[in-house]
Amino acid sequence: MSRTLSGAAAIVGIGQTEFSKESGRTELQLACEAVKAALRDAGVSPAEVDGMVTFTIDANEEIEVARNVGIGELTFFSRVPHGGGAAAGTVVQAAMAVATGMASTVVCYRAFNERSGFRFGGASRTGSTTPLWLAPYAPFGLLTPAGWVALHAQRYMSTYGVTNADFGRISVVDRAHAARNPDAWFYERPITLEEHQNSRWIVEPVLRLLDCCQESDGGVALVVTSTERARDLAQRPAVITAAAQGAAPDGEMMTSYYRADITGLPEMGVVARKLWRDSGLGPEDIQTAFLYDHFTPFVFSQLEELGFCGRGEAKDYATVENLSLGGGLPINTNGGLLGEAYIHGMNGITEGVRQVRGTSYNQVEDVTNVLVTSGTGVPTSALILSTPD
Repeated sequence: MSRTLSGAAAIVGIGQTEFSKESGRTELQLACEAVKAALRDAGVSPAEVDGMVTFTIDANEEIEVARNVGIGELTFFSRVPHGGGAAAGTVVQAAMAVATGMASTVVCYRAFNERSGFRFGGASRTGSTTPLWLAPYAPFGLLTPAGWVALHAQRYMSTYGVTNADFGRISVVDRAHAARNPDAWFYERPITLEEHQNSRWIVEPVLRLLDCCQESDGGVALVVTSTERARDLAQRPAVITAAAQGAAPDGEMMTSYYRADITGLPEMGVVARKLWRDSGLGPEDIQTAFLYDHFTPFVFSQLEELGFCGRGEAKDYATVENLSLGGGLPINTNGGLLGEAYIHGMNGITEGVRQVRGTSYNQVEDVTNVLVTSGTGVPTSALILSTPD
């Protein structure tokens, strides 16, 4: 008998700190602030939490966060690898714990000083030790996420006749949404495509500055419990209709250059097939999406892997009008990682919850199902969040 997590659990609380470039606080304090805010939002006391999930690269120990916010006994704790690919994965793990009885109420969190502290986007990110997967590339200076993505994107551009100006539409959409979101770093600061094209090159001719996500300080947390219990809590629940993680053959961490075709994101293809199969839904059933936008080219690839358009067709599908509020598929209505903040994709999940609740600053009309993706170019994860029956 086939089993899925569909409908077994829901996100009932969301919390975040302000997003800044210098928080002035420790990462542990940021994590605790976000967790406490999520619990308040849910109307759940810390003593009721018995599970915690975060990223393998989060520096905040579960037991330290628990002790500082008043969480007691834990019966489940887990960590998900692969950077931004872990964001929705934390909810996958939490939902499994709730559905199987390993825990009744699980907190997912991610907090870091990624601008004022350790900067994941820099060439010094690997410290003094070069990971094995990076060894073939480091001698040639291929040390940054922007460089890794650009090699994939340049093949995509040459194969499908795409230009950097085409990618720039994603930046324009995200910044327009951020401009209407008071929580976004780029609040009231939209951009035009001309401004995008005038921003300096980071990796010519693929990525300009405005194609690259921010580096942010901040924290985000979520509370997951059963859909049955969710009915009695403070907020309208965002039901987890589908939740998936995915890795594909011959993969590396953002440098999967030895596959027969490097114009797609097969990890997202794995996730997409599972999401649609488990939910019984399709792209036509999604009213809005948060598509992980650490670099604009991979938004195009995600639209194709997820089935919103065919391979090589994103340049025609991804118009400013279609992806903006009021269009066929409004994306990243909080401003995304480009416009709101880069908290490894966790703030995409909180925005998905707001869309289900009807509380987004850029609310889409008649939302039933929201898609959220996490991380691209790495083993990844995604969710479909839905309104309760």
